[in-house]
Amino acid sequence: MKIVTIIGARPQFIKAASLSRAIEEDKEIEEIIVHTGQHFDPNMSDVFFDEMKIPKPKYNLEVNSIGHGAMTGRMLEKIEEILKVERPDWLVVYGDTNSTLAGALAAKKMQIKVAHIEAGLRSFNMNMPEEVNRILTDRISSILFCPTKEAIINLNNEGYSNFDIAVENVGDIMYDSALFYGELSKKSTSSLFDGEYILTTVHRAENTDSRQKLTRIFRELDVINKKVKVVMPIHPRTNKYLKHYNIQTEITLIDPVGYLEMVNLISNSIGVVTDSGGLQKEAYFFSKQCFTLRDQTEWVELIEMGCNSLIDVLNDDISSLILSKVYIEHNFSNKIYGEGNTSIDIVKALKKHLN
Repeated sequence: MKIVTIIGARPQFIKAASLSRAIEEDKEIEEIIVHTGQHFDPNMSDVFFDEMKIPKPKYNLEVNSIGHGAMTGRMLEKIEEILKVERPDWLVVYGDTNSTLAGALAAKKMQIKVAHIEAGLRSFNMNMPEEVNRILTDRISSILFCPTKEAIINLNNEGYSNFDIAVENVGDIMYDSALFYGELSKKSTSSLFDGEYILTTVHRAENTDSRQKLTRIFRELDVINKKVKVVMPIHPRTNKYLKHYNIQTEITLIDPVGYLEMVNLISNSIGVVTDSGGLQKEAYFFSKQCFTLRDQTEWVELIEMGCNSLIDVLNDDISSLILSKVYIEHNFSNKIYGEGNTSIDIVKALKKHLN
């Protein structure tokens, strides 16, 4: 069996690492990795392949730094050419990026089976490009690998029982990586910062592209920083807009880090502030309270459990909310994302649903 895997952004590297390990153990599957180049900064791409031992991509499309339509179109064209050569049994895509949608569209039009990992998630905000990508990818896939019961419910509500699409709740593949690399991080790194700190990431266009939102976020982070250190691996997009808007900050900005260093930063922090989807889960994996700088999240179960809080960037008292909740203890023992064997279950299902 031959699989072509499409990756292009940081969370997809993490997920691909777990699936690649399971494929290598199986011995009956050939995996071809295609890197679209959506994350092109070496600090956000190459380092993941090196430290996570992900097989080097056979193809690197180097498509980046252009608008959504142009990016998706160029990826679609280039992936189609690859599929004509490779003729895989499955095309595997992750999550909700432009790379995800482009890969799924290319394969579907060539009658190649599409497997969508992290399917069924919904933020119910159609203004988010990610929401559009995930909904369209779900609808044209042959098999949907859902990370939670909530994702299954979303698909049932949308009538997926009427479609010729297999739906399986396999748990979250990022949990596999968190378990594996969490242990590796303990052995290979010590704490990067002394004392208490809050880990922060900001990168979504809804925040970075708004002068008003980005200014307020950093003003509030500066308030928090007076009480407890705030550490932020700075995303290239965020760095660009900080300079563009001439926003000054007193928080600790560091270069983008690899996954092992990120695991270290999460596990040694007292809490996480982010607008990332993946980091919300990673905070839960490492038993950290999370504060999400968005009006909605696809990970609604974390909100319901009280270990994640949505923050209205323009209207909430961000610093007071975070400082009042970050030290509250929560129960993180519930296995809402599976047992850590998702990648193995995915490989079994791909073989089972091949014909």
